[in-house]
Amino acid sequence: MNKLIYVLCFLFFAAVVGCGKSDRAPSTQQPENKIIITETVETVTQQSQPAATNTVVIPAPTFTPVPTLTPKNQPTITTVAAITLKTKDDFGDGRNLLTGELMKDPDSLKRRPIAVKISNSPAKYTRPQAGLNSADIVYEHITEGSITRFTAIIYGEIPEKMGPIRSARLIDLQIPVMYDAALAYSGSSIGVSRKLFSSDFSTRILRTLEQGYYRTGENKPYEHTLYAHPEDFWSVLEQKGENRAPEFNAFMTFSSEAPINGLLTKAVNIQYLKFTSIDWRFDPDDETYLRWVDGEKHLDANSGQQINAANIVLIFAPHQLDTTICEFQSGDQCLAYSMQIDLMGEGTAVVLRDGQRYDVTWRRNHREDMLILVDELGLPFPLQIGNTWFQIMPQDYPAPIFEDG
Repeated sequence: MNKLIYVLCFLFFAAVVGCGKSDRAPSTQQPENKIIITETVETVTQQSQPAATNTVVIPAPTFTPVPTLTPKNQPTITTVAAITLKTKDDFGDGRNLLTGELMKDPDSLKRRPIAVKISNSPAKYTRPQAGLNSADIVYEHITEGSITRFTAIIYGEIPEKMGPIRSARLIDLQIPVMYDAALAYSGSSIGVSRKLFSSDFSTRILRTLEQGYYRTGENKPYEHTLYAHPEDFWSVLEQKGENRAPEFNAFMTFSSEAPINGLLTKAVNIQYLKFTSIDWRFDPDDETYLRWVDGEKHLDANSGQQINAANIVLIFAPHQLDTTICEFQSGDQCLAYSMQIDLMGEGTAVVLRDGQRYDVTWRRNHREDMLILVDELGLPFPLQIGNTWFQIMPQDYPAPIFEDG
């Protein structure tokens, strides 16, 4: 009897311990006393919940977005689409056809361009000239010997004053026609004058007696004292019935993006024989070319700023003396004949833009055409948007010296 009581107590204690450890499955091994064990196990089984298993349930992970960190004081980068101007439609009604620039007042493009003749010699009487930085296009060419003179075309911007204004040359029979422009000058030799007043633009020649010109009264030779307020010139053209928007027979091409395959070039030196040495140096900060003459900064008297240009174009063209026209005569002897510069057909040219250099071809097929530039495939070569200086060079002059890099 005592043994039976002992066995029952042991089994009861084992059952209690087994129920308390529910994280483990009950043993399958049976005790020696099969009857008692069976009854005891059945009793426990009927009164208890099924034993727990060792299966661990892992919940599905929840995705939490990680916020993007924005660096402080990070500059905003704005991508600007390149501007390309190839046809008249590309310019629309608000862009200057001579520079590609967008005008604040599109109505200003309804006036006629004016070619103004500006002196460059001797330096002590002519420099700094007034108004060259306001010109859309400037042509520098030789007159007699290696002395140079400028024909400045004003259209998009009106300078306060321009000068000193000097006499015209044979090249000025071409430039006003190329740009459908009027001509402002101080006079000309008899031979050039006859050609000018029998030309197809004679009705828009602005003579010195007309409104706009004035003498400065400076203490220097009289021929270097003629200046002008160009704004008055358009009033004169209005009276003549000649002030209208230009009609161009050809168009310059512009692009804000530099063409590929350019050669990095910092500067160019141009020698007009013994007369003058010209340097154009690229300024990467302003992205323009700055001009030096004979080692000194070339300034504009209107602003005091150094003369600058977005494009420098070297034009190599045939030059030939016209012995039928004398520019300077002493008695019966002609001391200097007029120079004929042939800007018809085509020839070699070099373009400097954006600190790069490009070998191109200049072309002019008709009298009314302006100079256009083409690449080796004969496709229009684009200039940078902005003003342009054309350096007209005799083909037998020393080659320009380029500073690469």
